[in-house]
Amino acid sequence: MSGWWAYLEERTRREVDACVLRDRYLMAVKTAWEALRPLGLGLHEAEQVVHARYEALGDRVQHRPPDPLDLPSLTARAAALPGQVAAVEALWDGDTVHDWFVVLVAVLDPAGESHLATVHHRPGGHPPGLVAAAAGRALADSLGVPFHFASPDAPDDQAPRWRTV
Repeated sequence: MSGWWAYLEERTRREVDACVLRDRYLMAVKTAWEALRPLGLGLHEAEQVVHARYEALGDRVQHRPPDPLDLPSLTARAAALPGQVAAVEALWDGDTVHDWFVVLVAVLDPAGESHLATVHHRPGGHPPGLVAAAAGRALADSLGVPFHFASPDAPDDQAPRWRTV
C-alpha cells in the first residue's frame, strides 16, 4: 500500500473502510481524495489507496449483487424511465477496483439516457462484452428499438456513441 494511508486521520480511515466494506467505491475515493488533496494527492493516487483497502479488507467487503440482466427485469427498468426509449446502448467503462465493465443504458428521446445495468467480469463467467451484448440486444428487440455496442469484443471507452453514429 502507498504511504498515503498513514497520512489519514483515524476517523477518515474508518470512514474510507466503512465505504469499502459497503462496496461504495466512489464515496471511498472521494473521502480519501478530499482529505489528502491538500497534501498533493491526485485522484489516481486516491483510487490506488482505495484499491489497496479493497485488497486489505478482502472477503469482508460486501459486494453488491450483480444487476439483473434477464429480459423481464430490464424491460421493467426501461418501462419505469421518464421518457421514450429510442435505443439501447452498451458502453465500456472501468476503474482500478473493477477493471473493465460494460454499462447498459437506455438512450431516451428526445435527449438523455438512463442506466439500466452494469455488467462486471465474473470469475469463470463469460466476458462482460458478450453478456452485455446478449442482454442489450434482447431488450432492444423486445422494445423494437436499435441496439448499439461499438466495441463488444474489446474494452474501448472512446468508441463512438449511438447518437454520434
